[in-house]
Formats: sequence, structure tokens, C-alpha cells
Amino acid sequence: MLREIRPAIVLLLVLTAITGLAYPLAMTGIAGAIFPAKAQGSLIERDGKVVGSALIGQEFKDDKYFHGRPSATLAPDPNDSTKTVSAPYNAANSGGSNLGPTSKALADRLKEDVDKLKAENPGAAVPVDLVTTSASGLDPDISPEAAQFQIPRVAKARNMPEDAVKQLVDSNVQGRLLGLLGEPRVNVLALNLALDRTAAK
Repeated sequence: MLREIRPAIVLLLVLTAITGLAYPLAMTGIAGAIFPAKAQGSLIERDGKVVGSALIGQEFKDDKYFHGRPSATLAPDPNDSTKTVSAPYNAANSGGSNLGPTSKALADRLKEDVDKLKAENPGAAVPVDLVTTSASGLDPDISPEAAQFQIPRVAKARNMPEDAVKQLVDSNVQGRLLGLLGEPRVNVLALNLALDRTAAK
């Protein structure tokens, strides 16, 4: 019986060593050598200090910054571990709200967000990605239309000409991958950092 089991055990150990150790270590090493910034999390620095990642959104509340998509991520309530509280862009608990089209809570939140945005920019249609959450809750990008919608608020808060802010938005639009895949988008953190640099001048 041991004669029949031994090859299976040896094969299990060899495949575990190859697929569980050697392959992941080799891929990590190759990725680190070829794409060091991406392998380290696509971190974004300002003045030598890490301020975020290009892959994970952040919450910007101040009127002088562009705002990203709403985030439905949660975290444990510090006062009661059986409950959760809203924790936007919580990478440890990625996920959507799972609220469906018949949810009153979702309808109420959407109405409140749309009304707030319409008051901010009455003459423009509200882009859908400014009121809907992404499936992960961590989306770092918004559509160019969502960025353009916010130009009047940001320009007013920073006392900048709208044309200057629009040029900044236009220069931060990333096109489709290879001209085919995905949609044009604007990374909110990168745009806000560029805005800070421009305003400082």
C-alpha cells in the first residue's frame, strides 16, 4: 500500500513546491524587475511621501477638490463589533452595497445625491458615475463627463478661471487601452495632485 501512496505524496510535495513557492516567487521577482512601480502597488508620492495609490480611490470632501465615485465599503463599528459603519474606499472590505433597484434606501440616497449635485451645477445633467457606486467600492477613476461637471465648483473654490481647470481635466484624461479596451477616464487623485501643483504656481 505504501508503494502506491508514495508517488502520490511525492507528486503532491513537488507540485506544491513548484506552484505554491517557486512560481509565485519567480513571478513576483520578474514583476518587480520589469514593472517596479506597479509591483509595489502603483503608489503615488508627493514631496517624497506616499499619498495614495493610482488603483484605489480616496474620499475628497472639500469643494476645492474633484470628488470620486461614491463608495459603499464598510468597516466594523468601533463601538459595537456586531454592526458596521460606512468607511469609504476601505480596501480591507471591498464590495458594493448589494442594494437592488427596489431598495428604498438606495432610491433615497440617489435622490439626495442627485439633488445636491443639481444644486451645485444646475444647468448640467448629472453624470451617473457621480451618484452610483462601483462593484468594488474602490474605483479611483471617474468619467471625463463627471470631471467636467465639477469644474465650476472647483474653479470657484480655488478662485481659478474655469478654462484653466478645464485644460487640467483635459490633460488628465486617459484614453482606451490600445485605443480599444475600456472607456476614457480620469484618475481623481492624479487630477487633484495636478490641481494642487497648478494652484501653487
